[in-house]
Amino acid sequence: MKERQIGIALSGGVDSTACALLLREHYLVKGFFMQLAQPNFDAQKARVESIAKKLGIPLQVINLQQEFTQRVLDYFSGSYFQGLTPNPCVICNREIKFGLFMEAILASGMDKMATGHYAQINKKDGIYHLYSGVDPKKDQSYFLSRLTQEQLAKIIFPLGTQTKEETYRFVEKHGFDDFHGLESQDVCFLENSQIGNFLENRVTGHNATGPIVSTSGKVLGRHEGLFRYTIGQRKGLGISSETPLYVVALDATTNRVIVGRNEELFKKEIRVEKLHWLAGKNPDLTINYQVRIRYSHRGATARLRTDDHGRGEIIFQEPQRAVTPGQFAVIYHDTELLGSGIII
Repeated sequence: MKERQIGIALSGGVDSTACALLLREHYLVKGFFMQLAQPNFDAQKARVESIAKKLGIPLQVINLQQEFTQRVLDYFSGSYFQGLTPNPCVICNREIKFGLFMEAILASGMDKMATGHYAQINKKDGIYHLYSGVDPKKDQSYFLSRLTQEQLAKIIFPLGTQTKEETYRFVEKHGFDDFHGLESQDVCFLENSQIGNFLENRVTGHNATGPIVSTSGKVLGRHEGLFRYTIGQRKGLGISSETPLYVVALDATTNRVIVGRNEELFKKEIRVEKLHWLAGKNPDLTINYQVRIRYSHRGATARLRTDDHGRGEIIFQEPQRAVTPGQFAVIYHDTELLGSGIII
């Protein structure tokens, strides 16, 4: 039996517009727009209003500015100041978009919420399973790796079985021909500012300079604040060496940026914490999985070890470059996303 009313998370982009066009053929749909910390909120809101009017659907704005600041921006800046590299989209999806935003949508009378994510959800034996989108270039399942069964049960991803190019062609057939070149950026609240400048303006007192040292402890220069550096970085270090040097570690305890040769960036075993399994139980630990250590990582074959406290180890068949504490290690079996852990 089909759900009667679907709330569409409209962003002003091609994906959410296509989502609304697809679903309005079979359901009563209503648009919803999140007010977060977008620097260009008024312009975005005007665009979403224009799209909703053209779609012929009502629109409601949900103000989550304060909650977004507390749950996403505080996590984002706090991680950097601890020498970690966060992924705000993963946290936002769990806490805000499919958390408070979805709760507001459902509370308004909607049966389910739909977004333009390129991912797929299937129910089998009473369990909701999350799969990659069929377009490998646009698959967004990685960002959904902290969702729960309760959240998955209320979500629809209409675009998971098509490619981005098919989405463009679909909306153009319906008279929406002004989307090319309007891809949303990775971090919505940054707009065109650099991460370092954003963090420096947001919180003072965390930009203490400190030493840049080699892995043997030799002081090579000074850094401008740990939050301006990330694992694998080579440019902008302000040091000279006979061989190229890269950031291999950030030590928040001693306020040091540690640099080393490229080969020192490779690790075969990594530790993770706060493991989360979408099905609510540990997977089979006797087989191999594909693990992505960042969104842009293609994934690598690995075995898993876990304990009873949400911690574990990931042992890769081949060493992986620039493993970054604070990022999410996301675990797949074929195209199914099983869960994730935070790299420590």
